[in-house]
Amino acid sequence: MKKLEGKSAIVSGSGRGIGRALALKLAAEGASVVINDIDEAPALDTLREIQGRGGTATVCIGDVTANDFAQRFVDTSIDVFGGLDIIVNNAGYTRDSVIQKMTDDKWQAILDVHITAPFKILRAASEFIRARAKEESANNAEVYRKVVNISSISGLYGNAGQVNYGAAKSAMIGLTRSLAKEWGRYNVNVNCVAFGLIETRLTTALSAENEKTTNIGDTEIKVGIQADRLELIKFLTPLGRAGTAGEAADAVYLFCAPESNFVSGQVLVAGGGLLI
Repeated sequence: MKKLEGKSAIVSGSGRGIGRALALKLAAEGASVVINDIDEAPALDTLREIQGRGGTATVCIGDVTANDFAQRFVDTSIDVFGGLDIIVNNAGYTRDSVIQKMTDDKWQAILDVHITAPFKILRAASEFIRARAKEESANNAEVYRKVVNISSISGLYGNAGQVNYGAAKSAMIGLTRSLAKEWGRYNVNVNCVAFGLIETRLTTALSAENEKTTNIGDTEIKVGIQADRLELIKFLTPLGRAGTAGEAADAVYLFCAPESNFVSGQVLVAGGGLLI
């Protein structure tokens, strides 16, 4: 039997990158997965990939920062799959700048996507989790649920040019540890994975002559890391390289599996040994 057979999961930002790799991993282990992306096309690509491998999934398209998104995301899992067992707050991006050039919009946008949106998703899930946990307790059924929040080594140690991102990812750790204490009574394990350098479309190499952008809703943002800085980060990483999206997803999966039923309030660094 697959380890997550009968479980249902919601993974924000799972149309691409780490989120997509995790959605595929959870589905391969038997979970029914709600795929989310701000754009329809990548979400549907992930859906087709899961279904093509014999897995079960559906989609919930939308911007995680939209006012109506959190409840719609949670309800999709409950309505389609009959429950909610795993919540992964993965969606995000960066808008880097030194503090004197950091606009209010850049600051707020990153806090909105990296900490306010996860808070709203978890708040939306609270009514179902509390009610279902009470039912299970009354029936002497021991069921564990999982929350995995995504942070970064920038949230642990800071990073020049990322006061907004570092602040949001640090807040994610505080949210994780506080909620672990609130939801322990409901048999919910709440943990956090902090990533180092992971290969995604947001961390590709660029140069002054090769500037890359992507659109987040109506906003065009710069993506990528200067090639010389990218090589420096790899050099400083004891394993000598960036992690793959699949390896990042594997780290998150550790907190989704039943082997983590007595692990809560923890931060796992998936960074190849990079701790600065």
